[in-house]
Amino acid sequence: MAADEANATDARTAPLAPLPDHRDVNMPWWQELWRRHAHITTPLRQRGLECDIEFGLSAYIVRVSLPDDSYLIISPPQEPPSQRPPGDPEGWIATREHPDDQTLFEVLYDSAPSDDPGARQRPEAHHGGSAQPVIDAIDHRLAHLGLLPHPALPHESPHMHPAQPKPPPQAREIPGTPDRGPAYVYGDALRALTDRLNGAESHADAAALLHQILEPTDGLLAQLGEFFEAAGEKAKEAEQDDGFDLSYDLADAAAEIRTLREDLHMAEDRMRALTPHMPTPQLPSTPARAPSLPPRALPPAPPRHTR
Repeated sequence: MAADEANATDARTAPLAPLPDHRDVNMPWWQELWRRHAHITTPLRQRGLECDIEFGLSAYIVRVSLPDDSYLIISPPQEPPSQRPPGDPEGWIATREHPDDQTLFEVLYDSAPSDDPGARQRPEAHHGGSAQPVIDAIDHRLAHLGLLPHPALPHESPHMHPAQPKPPPQAREIPGTPDRGPAYVYGDALRALTDRLNGAESHADAAALLHQILEPTDGLLAQLGEFFEAAGEKAKEAEQDDGFDLSYDLADAAAEIRTLREDLHMAEDRMRALTPHMPTPQLPSTPARAPSLPPRALPPAPPRHTR
């Protein structure tokens, strides 16, 4: 029992840092930019760091507020500008700056390719536009500076939310083939995730489970789209008419799954923002023979303070 309670505690994390507080948050164009940068913003928000999307010199950037009033700028190449779509650059550049101290400027990470053939490439240049290495570098530097509100635990991957589904203790076996081991292990894993969602104690816990499904790079829907796309390519290898027809059907399925994930890209934040319904307090019942009286007005609820 104690071990189960410890595991349940480990599965919970501090809530994501809040969304930016400006009117653009409700605009479809901004929400699309936010979705395209979720693989950068979500790991940082898990660490309690507030993020925003702004336009830099020539491309959109991620601005990250730090506890000491300094900030990070995480951007694609700006000069010359990146020719790739927002959120998928050829490299990332992360710098730390301070609005009131112009002497504070440091480059935490730079994987942008150089146009100068004689220039010495930084060690991280071979990572290109991968997000995990830049998150790792930010983690390392901010932890050294003591600027991580919620440091990642040593066993946590920077892109994996701690609330991960656990395999079921006993998977079902194919009837008549006891020696072949468990079957439907992936369906059983998802069933276990659904059971955890049904038993979630808060909307924050439910949002953490939604993260497992909707995370734009490693989430279940993203990987399911990749699966159907790969299945379509495998069908083409038959070089038969039905194989090509099947590949088109599977490609359509992959596209629909990706569209579904994009339509639900704000569901995790919306779930986390929900608060449980508080039941209205009931007045004590009067004795059966007591004369009927007009109902008394309930006292006004105290104002709720938001942070």
